[in-house]
Amino acid sequence: MPVEPVRSGRRSFGPVVLVGLAAAGLATVGAGRAWFLAEQAPGGPAVGLAGAGAQAPLAVSLGLVCLAAWGTVLVTRGRVRRLLAWLGLAAALALLASWAWAWGSVPDAVREDLESLGAADVAVGPSGWYWLSGVGALLATVSAAAGVRLARTWPEMGRRYDAPSGPSPGGPDPADASNLDLWRALDEGRDPTSGGQ
Repeated sequence: MPVEPVRSGRRSFGPVVLVGLAAAGLATVGAGRAWFLAEQAPGGPAVGLAGAGAQAPLAVSLGLVCLAAWGTVLVTRGRVRRLLAWLGLAAALALLASWAWAWGSVPDAVREDLESLGAADVAVGPSGWYWLSGVGALLATVSAAAGVRLARTWPEMGRRYDAPSGPSPGGPDPADASNLDLWRALDEGRDPTSGGQ
């Protein structure tokens, strides 16, 4: 593998992961806030509305999937890492799509529902949380796409962090293990030469 792509991949690892985590976190927090505000009369009290009705929990869930994908990309390697990067990209695209869908459907649906309850001249508009969620979703999509492209060049955790799966060829020699048992017995105050008594 050429040296330059590996170096640029290593340099991109930290920034891409940090942007991805921050963007997914922003989108998730924003999706749990009021995305739209309803106001009955100009200057009247504004009522906060949930993210997008039934899709607000979907946006929060997709944001959490993006966060989880970044967390697992950090500790995996090879094909599993690339597969998880693709999963993160799919979740980020779905999050961006749900955000865009809310813009076209939620205000009209809310306005109709409020008017059916007798409220007249209702104005429904996006809140600041809606826009912050959109920025987070867009950045999450861009960083996930970069992750898909660059994941194969990123550094990986060493195998020493893997869970042990039995004796390894480079494991301790049985004679060394018995020596370790002798030293442990001495540390615990037992006499290893007395036959365990």
